[in-house]
Amino acid sequence: MRHITTLALALSLLSFAAMAEEYTFVVENNADQRIVKIEVSEDGDEWAYFDIGRGIPSGESVTLAWDESTNDSDCEWMFRATFSGGDMLESDWVNFCEDDVVMTFEFD
Repeated sequence: MRHITTLALALSLLSFAAMAEEYTFVVENNADQRIVKIEVSEDGDEWAYFDIGRGIPSGESVTLAWDESTNDSDCEWMFRATFSGGDMLESDWVNFCEDDVVMTFEFD
């Protein structure tokens, strides 16, 4: 398993512009608050920030791309989103080796 510091460095190089040779996924914000922070983890214990710029507004979706330096990492990752009101939602394990991955964050 890779060190989280390597992950943090690799994730800092990510951008919203997805290119065909990159691994991409979609984040949907179906909550009534802006997502202000997304964190990722390979082990569920240590978390690193995923660069989402100014955030993801309520009701919008964005395509995010992994940096190519993460191509040899594990397929399964956990995500958690922090919202403008301070609420946090955590995902189950997500397999990013599958095609057309969509992460949807919404409140029950």
